[in-house]
Amino acid sequence: MKIVILERDTIGRDVSVDGLSEWGDVTAYPVSTVQNAGERVRDAEIIIANKCPLNEETLKDAHQVRLICEFATGYDNIDIEYCHNRGIKVANVRNYSTEAVTQHTFALCFYILEKLHYYDDYVKSGDYGAQSGFSHFGETFTELAGKTWGIIGMGNIGRRVAQVAEAFGCQVIFYSPTGQSSCTEYERTDLANLLERSDVVSIHCPLSELTRGLIDLATLRTMKKSAILINVARGPIVKDEDLCIALTEGMIAGAGLDVTGTEPMTGANPLSRFTDSRRLIITPHMAWASTEARNRVVAETCENIAAFLRGEDRNIV
Repeated sequence: MKIVILERDTIGRDVSVDGLSEWGDVTAYPVSTVQNAGERVRDAEIIIANKCPLNEETLKDAHQVRLICEFATGYDNIDIEYCHNRGIKVANVRNYSTEAVTQHTFALCFYILEKLHYYDDYVKSGDYGAQSGFSHFGETFTELAGKTWGIIGMGNIGRRVAQVAEAFGCQVIFYSPTGQSSCTEYERTDLANLLERSDVVSIHCPLSELTRGLIDLATLRTMKKSAILINVARGPIVKDEDLCIALTEGMIAGAGLDVTGTEPMTGANPLSRFTDSRRLIITPHMAWASTEARNRVVAETCENIAAFLRGEDRNIV
């Protein structure tokens, strides 16, 4: 069995992939692109990928491939219809990052909510040491308790965020872009109502034609001026230029982003021009990447391959 890992570095060199060798001869590439992926998977029977596009262009000469495994939950980089027509099965890894992404969601929230950038700077600048009093609260902040936390996408991560928000004393409401959520524990509402009522809005839905550009200038205008927007899902769900305008004009209080419309984010992205870290924090798509989560990705991929070889459809999408 020839196994090709197209993007070994996406899970970090501190995480071992040696366990995959139990299932075949493994060839691992640090990164791959559209330009070189086709040649690299030409003889592969199992392909392991993350973000590299796998479609007719990159798979047309891969006549032996039987299974594609994602080192991820999202599979928008794969042309599923093309794979189904070819008889290629696609398996993802589910629920591996729920705790990590939930934790990061609240880290982003508190960074903005409690003005932590300002207070850290105040201490490290020497201003705190130079004052006479024991305390300083030059920028006001509020508590989560009693606030409304709105969730877009009530899957596993959304549900876990809801539980934690509730533990902090929040009222939780949610919007399901597909309309297919089975959640009954929390109030379900439409997007307009959620944005109008929420003090914190966090996004946990997949990227699809239903969600691409879901948060734009029009929807941002309907949010509270005191509201915080958090996106730990997919960058294109929020229009970067519109969010930059909303922050610049004070339409919302702040935003915490782990994803942006272009990744990696460069100076061409309009959000790079908004440099007030008291109101905007951006992390480099790492909410999912705790050590535990990355090890789970590899372990679950091994289980997906083992199940496939036994003739079982484990995590097949």
